[in-house]
Amino acid sequence: MSHEPRLTGELRVLLSTQRMAVLGTLTDEGAPFVSMVPFAIERTLGCLVIHVSALAAHTHNLQVRSRVSLLVTVPERQDLHVHDLHRVTLQGCARMLERESADWRVCKSAYLNRFPDVEFMTELGGFTFVAIDISGARHVSGFGAARSVDQVEVKLVLGPQPVAQAEV
Repeated sequence: MSHEPRLTGELRVLLSTQRMAVLGTLTDEGAPFVSMVPFAIERTLGCLVIHVSALAAHTHNLQVRSRVSLLVTVPERQDLHVHDLHRVTLQGCARMLERESADWRVCKSAYLNRFPDVEFMTELGGFTFVAIDISGARHVSGFGAARSVDQVEVKLVLGPQPVAQAEV
């Protein structure tokens, strides 16, 4: 049976169980701009997927400057100190997907698998899917437990789920 390191597994669980991220982009003036975005994971492409409106400020920012950052965290709990909250900051590049392209179709499928109630929005002309290719991350699994994650490990986390092999 192949072994997945504990922290890699924790990162996989975090990204698989949380559905919201804080997206960081840059405005035309170079100011940071953050917004909340639902996200899905497209495992064959190994990327995150967001669905954005042409009216959103972050959409313009993505179209002009593709480099982004996303923060994914577990919700605050009364029984856990805020510095112990499991979280990850991801760095990557956004790709606006051409409607009905092969990547658009697989990203749409991944997004609707996670958010089936928004299928009607995928038919609206002012919305598009964006694939975010992650190049690295900073993973915090608790107070004093922070590490950098390279692109290779991120691709493992965002790729196909590992299959436990039966012992022979």
